[in-house]
Amino acid sequence: MDAGVFSQMYGRYTQELGVYAKEEATRLKESGEKVSQRSRTLEHDNGRCAKCKIGPFRWLRFLISLIGEDWIFFFLLGILMGLTSWAMELGINMLLKGQKWVYGRLDSNGFLQYLGWVGYSVALIVFSAGFTQIVSPQAAGSGISEMKTILRGVLLKEYLTFRTFVAKVISLAFALGSGMPLGKEAPFVHIASLCGALLCKLPVFRGIYENESRYREMLAAACAVGVGCVLAAPVGGVLFSIEVTFTFFAVRSYWRGFFSVTIAAFFFRVLAVWYKDEETVTALFRTHFQVDFPFDLKEMPAFALLGIISGFGGALFVYLNRRIALFIKKQKLFNTFLMKKCLVYPVMVSFLISSLLFPSGFGQFMAGELTQNEALVTLLDNRTWTKDGIAEEFDYIGNARVWMHPQVTVFGTLALFTIMRFWMCALAITMPVPYGAFMPVLVIGAGLGRLVGECMAYWFPEGIHAGHAIYPIVPGGYAVVGAAALSGAVSHSFSTVVMVLELTGQISHLLPALIAVVLANLVAQSLQPSIYDSIIKIKKLPYLPELGWGQHEVYNIRVEDIMVRDVQYITLSCSYRDLLNILMKSRLKALPLLKSAESMILLGSIERTQLQSLLSQQLSCARRLQCIKERGAEAKKLLSTESNPPSNNNSSLQTGPEEGHIQVRGHRRTHAFFTLVDLQITDWEARQLDERVNFNNCKINPALIQLLECTSLHKTYTIFSLLGLDHAYVTRIGRLIGVVSIKELRKAIDGSMTLKGVKVAPPMATFRNSSLSSSQNETTYLQAVRPPEEHVTDAPKHTESNNILTYLTFTPKSDIVLSINSE
Repeated sequence: MDAGVFSQMYGRYTQELGVYAKEEATRLKESGEKVSQRSRTLEHDNGRCAKCKIGPFRWLRFLISLIGEDWIFFFLLGILMGLTSWAMELGINMLLKGQKWVYGRLDSNGFLQYLGWVGYSVALIVFSAGFTQIVSPQAAGSGISEMKTILRGVLLKEYLTFRTFVAKVISLAFALGSGMPLGKEAPFVHIASLCGALLCKLPVFRGIYENESRYREMLAAACAVGVGCVLAAPVGGVLFSIEVTFTFFAVRSYWRGFFSVTIAAFFFRVLAVWYKDEETVTALFRTHFQVDFPFDLKEMPAFALLGIISGFGGALFVYLNRRIALFIKKQKLFNTFLMKKCLVYPVMVSFLISSLLFPSGFGQFMAGELTQNEALVTLLDNRTWTKDGIAEEFDYIGNARVWMHPQVTVFGTLALFTIMRFWMCALAITMPVPYGAFMPVLVIGAGLGRLVGECMAYWFPEGIHAGHAIYPIVPGGYAVVGAAALSGAVSHSFSTVVMVLELTGQISHLLPALIAVVLANLVAQSLQPSIYDSIIKIKKLPYLPELGWGQHEVYNIRVEDIMVRDVQYITLSCSYRDLLNILMKSRLKALPLLKSAESMILLGSIERTQLQSLLSQQLSCARRLQCIKERGAEAKKLLSTESNPPSNNNSSLQTGPEEGHIQVRGHRRTHAFFTLVDLQITDWEARQLDERVNFNNCKINPALIQLLECTSLHKTYTIFSLLGLDHAYVTRIGRLIGVVSIKELRKAIDGSMTLKGVKVAPPMATFRNSSLSSSQNETTYLQAVRPPEEHVTDAPKHTESNNILTYLTFTPKSDIVLSINSE
């Protein structure tokens, strides 16, 4: 092929493949016309339309045809999420009241009070952990980290099933009812995705489930519903879910999330009113700050300082949580013991935390009696708790009395509350139960902001002078700003400003909250990843880390520096034996198809399942029986043409009356004479494997994502994140020269990112040397999905036929299945 053709087909496929594509399209069109009438008949008789004719699906199908499938789907999702959120809130409140009831009934004996308080929390945590492990272990954790991985194209088994939904909802309710510093906002992102996935499997919405791209869009919109329906903050909840879950978000899914979360939040609040928990639909934590002069401009440095402190606090929280989790995993003896006794660790953690929160013990110095919602309500109080630093002069009302202690001032109580809750939450979210960190961090930030506000009120007891008027300091405003700043620093999101203002029902502190969140994110993102990215690293999920700010190195690293050059491939002229060897050697989910090994021209890729099907058909029993019949027919024809043997022959052959039998003098041989015995089977399989592979009935994907060798790391990262790719081929003038997977990208990004605040030079030479010299030992992430101990090459040696049979019936046991169907 001349250079002119090469210049036209750069990054594409060859002219021969174009002709083949046209012929294949014509053949598919002709075959489709033949079965179209039959398909229409079977669709109504045996398809999903048959189910739609019965029961409620008939009128639902009619509504879908009038209104639209998306509107009905997200309306049902909003109602389902609103009911789930309200029912869970009701159950959690009942469990929390049960703990206080037990504590109050045993007030005659302090030791029994302690046993009742601690035993209640430990029992609920044990039930939550045990129920999770028995029903669905995938329900443990927050769920946001796993959904980030799923939405970028990686399929995690059993994460979107009905069993996981049941385990997540019930275990989360009992975990939060125990009084542990856990939240439900992050798990509700997973629950919303579960609801969306289960709705897609209904007969009327089966079309969404069958279309992969549309199914992913529905999951993306469902994730945006999770947080908003729990906090009754539709705008902030959708923005927060998008920030913490996606790298790129499709704008066409924007309205879907807002529509569904509005329905969910409305039902969540209306049901509370109907149940007489609320008088009307208002903000969840309504405040009463003064609107005419909420803060003075001179307070801005204090708000900025609060944001900087929150940034360092958020980074410390993520670091502390990761160190605890890694310490447990690295202690082999302790980790082995916990694997066998999975309930021991949650018992230890819940016992420690509940003992410290015991109201009559150490908990009296840090408001241990209050639940998280009650503590947040008191921290957002617009009144000042001290006057000249003396707490006794304040008239405490309701739950605010727990902040008054005769031996400790309000400053000590708030400081102890913030510090103790800080490490307790970091420890609690390492338990194998469904958990969230947003609400506990929000309360901790409110405590930190309240402490700064009370200090400001102490330093300026008469308020700040603004002209002729004097306006007092409002510590509750500092609590709002601190809550938004710390939660934003931990999650690396800016939408916490909108969410916190929606929770309080006022926007008077919008500007100071925004300044504090920006400064907090600036500090936290330069020191540590977000809590969800940290969990991804701890669990070693296949997700690309975020590119840091001001990384000029990502533009200097090119694809040729990080790609794997030793690529496993197949050619149009390869034999079934070559195909078998390649499949047994690598664990790739798809293999590139080349025109020939000499030209290395990339024609497309074929999925592993397709190649296994081709190999199975070539060595199948049906093909073997067909070969037996053909050889039997040839032998019968040969015997019929031969003359009768001489009478004095000792063993003459005669055809019997039954087909497939041979009469031998003195005895009768069955059709085993024509069957392939063990030795013949091996020879037959060897001949079949030596034949050339026929790709006519194999689905070939010609539209591959191809990269140039000079493509920068930044552009490669953007393409992988935007399209949800797991790998991409590198070509030069249409020739395959390498492949890049998630592992190589992660390695390159980690090499160019900041490490502990120090810039690390990109290891360009290391990448070049490794890509050139380690071609034999280089294992991409796609090849490392299967654990080393499960490789077929580690199995005992058998005959070739047994190896083939073992290989064809092998199913990987990995929990992670990569979807490499790029759109």
